[in-house]
Formats: sequence, structure tokens, C-alpha cells
Amino acid sequence: MDPVTQGVLGTSLPQAVARNKKQLGIAGLLGVLGGMAPDLDVLIRSNTDPLLFLEYHRQFTHSLFFVPFGGVMVGVLLYYLLGKRLGLTWLATCVYTTLGYATHALLDACTSYGTLLLWPFSSERFAWNTISIIDPLYTLPLLVGVLMAGIKKQARFARAALVWALVYPLVGSMQRDRAITAGWELAMSRGHQPVRLEAKPSFGNIVLWKTVYETDHYYYVDAVHVAGEVKHYIGDRAKKLDIARDFSWLDVDSQQARDIERFGWFSNGYIALDPSNAQRIIDVRYSLVPNEIASLWGIQLSSAADADSHVLYTTARQLSDRQREAFVRQLLGR
Repeated sequence: MDPVTQGVLGTSLPQAVARNKKQLGIAGLLGVLGGMAPDLDVLIRSNTDPLLFLEYHRQFTHSLFFVPFGGVMVGVLLYYLLGKRLGLTWLATCVYTTLGYATHALLDACTSYGTLLLWPFSSERFAWNTISIIDPLYTLPLLVGVLMAGIKKQARFARAALVWALVYPLVGSMQRDRAITAGWELAMSRGHQPVRLEAKPSFGNIVLWKTVYETDHYYYVDAVHVAGEVKHYIGDRAKKLDIARDFSWLDVDSQQARDIERFGWFSNGYIALDPSNAQRIIDVRYSLVPNEIASLWGIQLSSAADADSHVLYTTARQLSDRQREAFVRQLLGR
């Protein structure tokens, strides 16, 4: 989830349980810092390995087993910077930062990116696909709640924000299930029996969803609008990746081959050859327009690279006028 939402949600829980009105402000401040702290893992990068950050983002700092350690580490630091000066004990400071820290991974798991909640005991990336990674309708009521709690010095506003934080993903899960049902119906109407099918919210809402399903040879992507009457927007398909066929020149023991495996793990196996670039492998789950293959990210291979060279990680996040119009039209159910 975006840093603003993580910080606001991190604020709400400490405010909701603050010991008294005087502590509402500092509890919220410690919560926002604790709530954003797990994303410091984005600093784990390498100039030589472009996929290192994919392996470590939402990894150990986001594990439920790491919450007590991460929360206390942030608390110790902030006790000497803030808590002690503002009259809080070391324990109270750590409690507020840990409560903020604890909200982070669970919120991330509600998105579709994938979070290693059970690291180091499991490498499964939990993605419940209930809300978009950025959703103003989720964030703004939370922000209003924590601001009112701080201004009015009343924890009930923070508690109301927490209720919204729980209710909205619940509504999102119901919308997701409707989109999955619609996706299965569309697949069956085509005579397909999907190996697997997922539905993911499109950017900034829980009304328009991207369905992705896998058959023996292809991935199919479509969009479905689930506000009121269900409406489909027929999309594209892409051939499933076959390394022997698509990259016959690739040494299976090379670093590029290992990087394909790493990218496949990150993409939960939803990888295909870019229809517009025969040297690029894409994650078909994500696109700015939900019924398009055009992936937000991928890896670029090179037949001229040596055995120790990594792939190049590439992104494509600019929305053309045509794509913007298509997204708005689908979002409005037109």
C-alpha cells in the first residue's frame, strides 16, 4: 500500500488505545512512523543485481514474526528522539510504535502485490486481492478519522477509522468474489477450463477488476465491472512462457536463466513473452488498463550477455491518452 495510507492506518491503532487524551497526539505520531517503517526494506538494492529488491521488498520486515522486533527497534530509536522528551516511558513508546508497525503487513496482504507474512517459515506471498495498492476511498476516511482524533482529543474518531479500515477490505473481498465468478463464467463461455483464475482490483477502486486465468497454453486477461449489473470488457491473451521454445539460445545454467526463475517466483508463475518484444518476459497480472496484457514490469534478456550477467528489470507505467480513456470508460461501466 502507499506510504500515506500505511502511515494513517499506523496512526489509528495507537490513537484508539491511547491511555489518555494527552497521549493521543504522540501516540499517533509514533504510530505513523511505526506504520511506515517496514517499507524501509526498499533500501535493500544492488547496483549489479536488479532483482534483489524484488526478493526483499515485503519480506522479513513484513513478516508477522518480525513485528515485535521491528516495533521495538523503531520504539527504542524514537524513545530517545521523541518519547522521552514528551514524557512517555520506554515501554509506552515501544507499545505505540509496535501497534503501528503491526498494521503494515496485514494491510499490504490485502493488496495484490504479495507479502511474506510467514517468513522465514514460508516463502508464500500472501495476496488477498481485496483493495488496490492506492485507493483514495479507503485512505481519505482513515485520514479524516485520525485528524479528528488528534484535533478533538477523542479516541472514538480513531476507533471509527479502524472500523472503516476493516469494513472496506471486507466489501472488497465480496467484490473480488463477484469478479471471480464473472471470470469463470466468461472462461466457460469460451469453452475453457482454467487451470487457475484470479481477480485483482484495478487502480484506485473496488468496482473495476482484472481477471487473469491460465489454460494449457495461454493466459487470458479481461476486465469486469461489478457495481450493480456485471459487465465484461473482453481483453487479450498471451502465450505461456516456454523457455526451450522462446529462448532456445539460453544457457540453463546462466545467471539470466536463474533470474527468470526468480522473476517467476515473484510473479507467482504468471509470466509470458511480451507480445511486442521477443526478448522481454512480463508479469501478466498487472497493467494500467485491466483488460490489456501491457505489463507494468518485466525483465529484458540479451542473447549477447555472458553467463554471469543479470537480466535488466524494466517498467512501463506511463498511461497514454487512449489507455486513460479506456480505463475511465470501463471504470464508469460504459
